[in-house]
Amino acid sequence: MSRIRLGLNIDHIATVRNARGGDAPDPVRGARQALMAGVDGITAHLREDRRHVLDKDIWALKNVCDEFHKPLNFEMAVTDEMIGIALDLKPHAACLVPERRQERTTEGGLDVAGNIDLVGAAVAKFNAAGIRSSLFIAADALQVTAASNIGAPVVEFHTGALCDAWRNGETSIVEDEMKKLEWAAHMAASVGIEVHAGHGIDYDTVTFISRIPQIKELNIGHFLIGEAIFVGLDASIAKMRTLMDAARG
Repeated sequence: MSRIRLGLNIDHIATVRNARGGDAPDPVRGARQALMAGVDGITAHLREDRRHVLDKDIWALKNVCDEFHKPLNFEMAVTDEMIGIALDLKPHAACLVPERRQERTTEGGLDVAGNIDLVGAAVAKFNAAGIRSSLFIAADALQVTAASNIGAPVVEFHTGALCDAWRNGETSIVEDEMKKLEWAAHMAASVGIEVHAGHGIDYDTVTFISRIPQIKELNIGHFLIGEAIFVGLDASIAKMRTLMDAARG
């Protein structure tokens, strides 16, 4: 199997900064350190309420990624404001996600099938602008079919339910979620869509998620930033990278 890419979601450094106010810790410094430590790209979610990453961060993150010749994956809701920012920013990828102000973090996948015209219009704009569209969806055949129908080049499967079930010792749910993920990954790849995955992944769950051969990239944030408090960002990334490579081997 080919090497699987690791993207670091930098939002969680910004969350700590914003809790106190001021400039520290700086998510842009974190992105630079992570890229030097070997991550394959940076993910950042500019939310409507700006609860973590801010507009100034997004532009600075784009500049750092360009400096390292690495991709910026811009997570965003499907709104006119965010589409306009993405078209100005021109990140490597725009990952369309659902967003609710009440949620602590993204709770599930985007309902592409139920919003086919809205999402399709955004994907068409990004495709025309040379921005790689990615859809953050559940591992579900209906959503994969909808993604294919609107010409999305990438889907990222939401692995939150799978990872939560693993940590809770719910074996039957883990088995069911893995079957869904494996099937959806196979289905997406079979119609030419590149497969990514993310949400809730840690050192334990990365070992079996990485074994799914169709998955080309994992985007991990909260766990790696949290682990970095104890061992440092370089060490947390290095261990995750080692586990991913061992699973592929």
